[in-house]
Amino acid sequence: MLGVSHGALQFMTYEEMKNRYNQNRKRPIDAKLTTVEYLTFAAVSKLIAAAATYPYQVIRARLQDHNHRYKGTWDCVKLTWRYESWRGFYKGLGPNLLRVTPATMVTFVTYENVSRYLLDLGKVAPSATSSSSSSASSK
Repeated sequence: MLGVSHGALQFMTYEEMKNRYNQNRKRPIDAKLTTVEYLTFAAVSKLIAAAATYPYQVIRARLQDHNHRYKGTWDCVKLTWRYESWRGFYKGLGPNLLRVTPATMVTFVTYENVSRYLLDLGKVAPSATSSSSSSASSK
């Protein structure tokens, strides 16, 4: 369950930031933003989701490490806290964010542009279909 919480938190944060940003600018919440704005919201949402869920990933990785023996998940959490404090739960976060954040940003911008294109295509398609139907029936 915790494994999917990262993506859920990231998408929720991303959408909430977009909506509030547009509300503060007195625009409809679905108003189109600039590419830089989408990139910024994607990066910030990734940082927030990672900060909230990275400790789970550290514990999972440590439990899968065959060089250490833990009695279970709680034992791993206790030993990490005892010997490394809170920093132990975020070990490797910086390199991980440097690796995944650019891909996340590109993914979100691509999603926004494809989504906007398909929505605009859907608005144009019915009128184009009805005009071609009426011209075909008049022949």
